[in-house]
Amino acid sequence: LPYVDYPAGSWATGTGATLQSVADRASAAVGSAIPRYNDGRSGAKVADLPGQMATVAGRDVAAVTVLMGGNDVCTSSVSTMTSVADFRSRFAATLAAISADSTHVLVASVPDVYLLWQLFKGSRTARSVWSTFRICQSLLANPTSTQRADVDRRAAVRQRVVDYNAVLAELCAAAPRCTFDGNAVYDAGFTAADVTTRDYFHPSAAGQRKLAAAAWGAWFPTP
Repeated sequence: LPYVDYPAGSWATGTGATLQSVADRASAAVGSAIPRYNDGRSGAKVADLPGQMATVAGRDVAAVTVLMGGNDVCTSSVSTMTSVADFRSRFAATLAAISADSTHVLVASVPDVYLLWQLFKGSRTARSVWSTFRICQSLLANPTSTQRADVDRRAAVRQRVVDYNAVLAELCAAAPRCTFDGNAVYDAGFTAADVTTRDYFHPSAAGQRKLAAAAWGAWFPTP
């Protein structure tokens, strides 16, 4: 559905045999349907994550999936991206909010948003959508420019994602009941078919399936 939250189509909690969400895979693994909740919100940043995790802690669930950081790097400009230091402190607070609980935290890496520019910079339609709706302008402003300032700006966005993922890996490794995906989602290799043509930014149904498969395979590898 365009421009609305759609938990049923989510890589984490979605339904349907073709999606094969993490929740569906978990249900298949245990042999029965498991309860599922989706506390994600459009536009949420890591600053919102401790509060979301506090809600999760009150649900008494066995596991929670976390994918956060895209909105922290996809902002109006490089200067408004969440700093690495702030990202670290907010994620540390997130883990602390659930540290006394028995919930296992399954952390997905931040996707390689730089691929969006690589995939669609040559599309006039995509460029128009990005400009009209001011989508991820830190990365996607002036998409055809080869000026040094624009090249460096895009590189800075990609590096910020790499830095975020390093923080996630480090903090998760030091926390009890936390499993990082080892950059599986970042390395998933999204293609044009994995991105919706509604905004040339969010995952399509195929992209949601790829997210689910990459994360699940990293968290619960097949022997």
